[in-house]
Amino acid sequence: MKIRVGFGFDVHQLVPNRELWLGGIKFEHELGLLGHSDADVLIHAICDALLGAANMRDIGYHFPDNAGEFKNIDSKILLVKTVNLIATKGYRVCNVDATVCAERPKLKARIPEMQEVLAKLMQVDVDDVSIKATTTEKLGFTGREEGISAYATVLVEKE
Repeated sequence: MKIRVGFGFDVHQLVPNRELWLGGIKFEHELGLLGHSDADVLIHAICDALLGAANMRDIGYHFPDNAGEFKNIDSKILLVKTVNLIATKGYRVCNVDATVCAERPKLKARIPEMQEVLAKLMQVDVDDVSIKATTTEKLGFTGREEGISAYATVLVEKE
């Protein structure tokens, strides 16, 4: 068995008149994330980490933001496609550890729901999906509530 680690990062700007999707679930918030897709930064960071672990470039390479087929796409679809892509090289997801940086909305109460959604999409146990939420203590673009960022580390294995 061969194991590999991947790391992913994503950031999107908060803007009015957009829905806010994080970890595959919709949050009620006055601002949403701007992007070609639904701009789910958590899923995008996980996709980048998975692709990196399998040495398959990044999310923009596979799902370019100038391709009409991905316009307003649900990022859950991108995650399933990513899991299938790494499977073409014989890899499967072992676990994910992710952090979302946002001042608002508060995420803690909905983390179990995000874990359930993501685990199902990646075909792993809920216990294999760790999600943490933090703020930047009012510093930087996240502190000013101009955007949200996410970081993800994954472990994949090849049998």
